[in-house]
Amino acid sequence: MIEGTSPVENHLSYALAAAHRSLTQTLSERLKKHGVQIEAWRILEFLDNGERLTMGRLAELALINRPALSKLVDRMVADGMVHRQIATSDQRQINLLLTAIGKKRMMQIRQEIVEQEDEMLSRIGAVQQKELVAALRNIFS
Repeated sequence: MIEGTSPVENHLSYALAAAHRSLTQTLSERLKKHGVQIEAWRILEFLDNGERLTMGRLAELALINRPALSKLVDRMVADGMVHRQIATSDQRQINLLLTAIGKKRMMQIRQEIVEQEDEMLSRIGAVQQKELVAALRNIFS
């Protein structure tokens, strides 16, 4: 146990939750300038590579439950950032695609993400960041 801390602070689940909360708060503040939520940023990131993703696959990748994704995508469509397209392989499925407005917004947002990650790197260093990301991937994969 680390001296001067509560026993709960030594649990991995607490440390992850505290880190998540801190990152989420700062990232939310940065993205608010662009009128985008964290979940919308994740969607834009996944769509930015040009891959056609179904709503189900996007929900899985972006860590959003399907009903919440549907509402968020409705807003993003209304804002002109994404558009829906019926899948050619299966007309029951809907693919989401980034619009030109969405691509422009993604480029603006990406700079905010890079700046936040640079700030984190300044606290722990590049090697520790790579090790941390690898360790976390091992936990959730």
